[in-house]
Amino acid sequence: MFNVNNFDSMKIGLSSPQMIRNWSSGEVKKPETINYRTLKPEKEGLFCEKIFGPTKDWECHCGKYKRVRYKGVVCDRCGVEVTRSKVRRERMGHIELAAPVSHIWYFKGIPSRLGLIMDMSPRSLEKVLYFVSYIVIDPGETPLSKKQLLSESEYREARIKHGNAFEAGMGVEAVREILRNMDLDSEVEELEAEIKEISGQRRRRAVRRLKVVEGLRQSGNNPDWMVLEAIPVIPPELRPMVQLDGGRFATSDLNDLYRRVINRNNRLKRLLDLGAPDIIIRNEKRMLQEAVDALIDNGRRGRPVTGAGNRPLKSLSDMLKGKQGRFRQNLLGKRVDYSGRSVIVVGPDLKMHQCGLPKKMALELFKPFVMKKLVDKGLAHNIKSAKGKVEKLNEEVWDILEGVIKEHPVMLNRAPTLHRLGIQAFEPILVEGKAIKIHPLVCPAYNADFDGDQMAVHVPLSSEAQSEARLLMLSTYNILSPADGRAIAVPSQDMVLGAYYMTIARDGKKGEGKFFGNSDEVLMAYENNVITMQTKIKYKLDDEWIDTTVGRILFNDILPDEIGFKNEVFDKGRLGELVGNCHEKLGPNRTAEVLDDLKAITFKYSTKAGITIGVTDVEVPETKSEILRSSEDKVSQVEQQYKRGLITEKERYQRVVDIWGKAKDQVTEEMISNLSETNPINMMATSGARGNTSQITQLGGMRGLMADPSGQIIDLPIKANFREGLTVLEYFISTHGARKGLADTALRTADSGYLTRRLVDVSQDVIVREEDCGTEDGIIVEAIKEDNEVIEPLYERLAGRVAMEDIKHPDTDGVIIKTGEMIDEDEAKEVDNSGVKEAKIRSALTCKAKYGVCRKCYGRNLSTDRLVNVGESVGIIAAQSIGEPGTQLTMRTFHTGGVAGDDITQGLPRVEELFEARTPKGQGIITELTGKVNLVEKANSYKAVIKTDEGKQKTYQLPYGSELLVDDGEYVEAGQHLTKGPLDPEDILKIQGVRAVQKYLLREVQDVYRSQGVDINDKHIEVVIRQMMGKVKIKKAGNTEMLPGELVDTFEFREQNEKAIAADQEPATADPELLGITKASLATESFLSAASFQETTRVLTEASLEGKSDSLIGLKENVIIGQLIPAGTGMKRYRGIDIDVIRDSEEIEEGIN
Repeated sequence: MFNVNNFDSMKIGLSSPQMIRNWSSGEVKKPETINYRTLKPEKEGLFCEKIFGPTKDWECHCGKYKRVRYKGVVCDRCGVEVTRSKVRRERMGHIELAAPVSHIWYFKGIPSRLGLIMDMSPRSLEKVLYFVSYIVIDPGETPLSKKQLLSESEYREARIKHGNAFEAGMGVEAVREILRNMDLDSEVEELEAEIKEISGQRRRRAVRRLKVVEGLRQSGNNPDWMVLEAIPVIPPELRPMVQLDGGRFATSDLNDLYRRVINRNNRLKRLLDLGAPDIIIRNEKRMLQEAVDALIDNGRRGRPVTGAGNRPLKSLSDMLKGKQGRFRQNLLGKRVDYSGRSVIVVGPDLKMHQCGLPKKMALELFKPFVMKKLVDKGLAHNIKSAKGKVEKLNEEVWDILEGVIKEHPVMLNRAPTLHRLGIQAFEPILVEGKAIKIHPLVCPAYNADFDGDQMAVHVPLSSEAQSEARLLMLSTYNILSPADGRAIAVPSQDMVLGAYYMTIARDGKKGEGKFFGNSDEVLMAYENNVITMQTKIKYKLDDEWIDTTVGRILFNDILPDEIGFKNEVFDKGRLGELVGNCHEKLGPNRTAEVLDDLKAITFKYSTKAGITIGVTDVEVPETKSEILRSSEDKVSQVEQQYKRGLITEKERYQRVVDIWGKAKDQVTEEMISNLSETNPINMMATSGARGNTSQITQLGGMRGLMADPSGQIIDLPIKANFREGLTVLEYFISTHGARKGLADTALRTADSGYLTRRLVDVSQDVIVREEDCGTEDGIIVEAIKEDNEVIEPLYERLAGRVAMEDIKHPDTDGVIIKTGEMIDEDEAKEVDNSGVKEAKIRSALTCKAKYGVCRKCYGRNLSTDRLVNVGESVGIIAAQSIGEPGTQLTMRTFHTGGVAGDDITQGLPRVEELFEARTPKGQGIITELTGKVNLVEKANSYKAVIKTDEGKQKTYQLPYGSELLVDDGEYVEAGQHLTKGPLDPEDILKIQGVRAVQKYLLREVQDVYRSQGVDINDKHIEVVIRQMMGKVKIKKAGNTEMLPGELVDTFEFREQNEKAIAADQEPATADPELLGITKASLATESFLSAASFQETTRVLTEASLEGKSDSLIGLKENVIIGQLIPAGTGMKRYRGIDIDVIRDSEEIEEGIN
């Protein structure tokens, strides 16, 4: 059977006047909408039933035919076809224009496409279109030139002089005549010849013209179709008119815009019939042109047409644009049926894969299932009575609900969904009350807490959706974070405190040194108060006596045997490692069980420990007053020096800030060393349950220096702490910081969200599409060092990657890892320990897969610990992994009192600067040549002159105040830094090539995240950088179809060149191009994806002129047209699988038998 939704590509193009008439079901001749007395649509008006179909199902306008039996009859009185009213959503009309008008998109865009095709400046074109000047269409034998502009007086003179020997006109008709007479083939040949001879600005314009003309020629679009003879009228249900309570009507802006067009069109027709003077007709034509412009894109030219209250009317273009436009509002984000939302509360008694669903909500969500079951079981005769029973909440309904929700997973989502762990599937358990209960260990993934957060519930309906939710999205399969492969379901707060309390050892506790043979004896002794939780005892483990504590034995009782006996203190970090370790050895399901046991025991003992904070637990160090006094003395000495003029204001300020900084550190040190091991505050901080040293210092030490609103540090410290209480002035100073913090957070969230959106857009079509691309290329990785200190060891960069070549032991030359093998954690550590300094691995940066990447180049899927599957959408995962921690990155650095040199861009703006490939602020200069440096000092700047051995030389102007990194007379290599500062990625690409710029971007992005303690795997950043480097810029086109200066996909460039070489033709040459993520998203092959991202009208204008075809390769395109996405189970290779859900126990037994 022919399926209308089954297509492989989608094409866009210009529509001819004939096409517009063919779409239409009739011509709209009158501006009337509906009759205000009968409230029925007026005939031949904008809502006419004859054109668009009946307003009521199976009923014509005059009421002669009612009922389904007349289906398809056209009424002989009113001419309305008897059919369903929903045809009013699909039938179009048209307006037959009395004079042609130009389409504003092609005339007004930047660059003006119409201007490029006709080789005229947009200003001249505007003069012709809006009846200011005449244009020569055919000069004939006269000295006039083609397309010359003539003013009114010049035209009259020329007519007197040459009579009818030449043809000229004004308005759209003249432009249409020129477009009709154009021969695109000869135009292309002329331009190609011209491009070879000219250069500079003229050449750039010629290339742009060639691109548009060539696009028109190849697409089969006719240039004069850019001039409209008829205007399509969209279906009335898409521009509705509704009656409000007060009897007034609310209508879509489009109706107003259409009315203006119809009114002016009808007036023009009348004037033409009457044979009105030329000047009046011209004016009317201009007004019609303006009305059509406003309909298509209001406000693009001149002042926008406004409605009530001076609000610009929303035109057709505005319907598509922006967050509220058709693309982003309705096509990429739809509202979902079968969903509910409520406040969340903690459910400590739930299993990891369960959630508590309020009974009432569950009944509403599963209503259809319950109704069907009622009928099946004979408790209701038909669906209608079943519905009644459900709505009356009869007794039997609840039992059936229990049965229905068994084995039917639901999905919980918390906004903002920053990464894929923001939606997970659970098995619902019915609970009383109105709140959703969730397991404490899934909170970190959702970033949820119980201070009033809400969550949404969604019900997967089809059997496919249910099995995907259960097999792919169940919370037990989301224990590891896709960003770094570490455990994310890690105990926190009370659980950490419980584990810490259980596993610390303390001297001199009751029953110390006793011997125990097994854990039962220990438990008995503990319960009979013979020993305490932290008592040090001797314990027999596998025929050996070990020193341990009671708590550790109880703690180890819940750990599986495969993990072994862990005789150590468990703080938050160790718990995380334990969970990761479990997942590696036991897989997700067993790990979930361990986590549940861990949760139960740690909650139990943290409750029993009864650890709380009292105000007396905050101990102010006795030496504090002494430290403050000595600091005050030092400050007054500095003030003395300043008053005597021995030091400048800047030096005074800097010294005072330093003195108080040191004082705070001393107080902190004293404070921490004073706290006893059992101090509850100390236990909370040390275990990682809550709080840190700096917060403890504020409670019991001193608050220290604060920043003012501009971010400059105030040199008056807050000497008090919260235990002693602040003075009014101190409190006032500290409010600056608090307010700045809140403002920053709000800004950060928005910036971070926008960065994530751009990252998703640039990398959305990177999907694992093949097993192995067979590339010969890879990247070389080594440990990352800073000042000779290893920040990221080699094994962290190797784990989960595929080796590009054999990795050999440097001493024995034995192969540790063979080519093409995936490196796991233990092998990576073995390589690192063997003394290998660097290794070559496969990477997304060097993958040769045409679309997406291959399994081998990507390596391990971080959230499953296995080689990534074909169909995994690694691009989206990469974007989420980079975007999700974005909010944690600080906005700007604090300006330390305006000290020069410190003011470098950091945090989120730096990440953005790198991904957008912008020239950084205060950039460092690098040399393009290898040779000797000669530094020339000027009044307030330096010049560096580099001379090569061959005698070539280049001069670099070094900015004032920059820090030099080379000495006079030093020998430098190409690509070496001359001054300190971030580099311009373009320079690196130009001087050192593609690999160097990829390595630089990767390292710099990682530096920003690492400085904030965020761990992101390299491969995510590699995926994004791969997308930024996906294009080349053509230098010489050779004998290919590409144009000089055009951006072409690397793979297409290779293909075209291979074709040319095979045919013994000259291949093209090109330079690699680095695009920022916004540019790269807009340069994608898919016009649907680009249009739904930014600059919608520009993208669609360009695509329609070139007659582009979208082959629906990425995810967005498929979401927009409503198909399954080509990733995961939506891939063609997984589509044919039939899924049948076996529900009842009888059915299961049948299945087994």
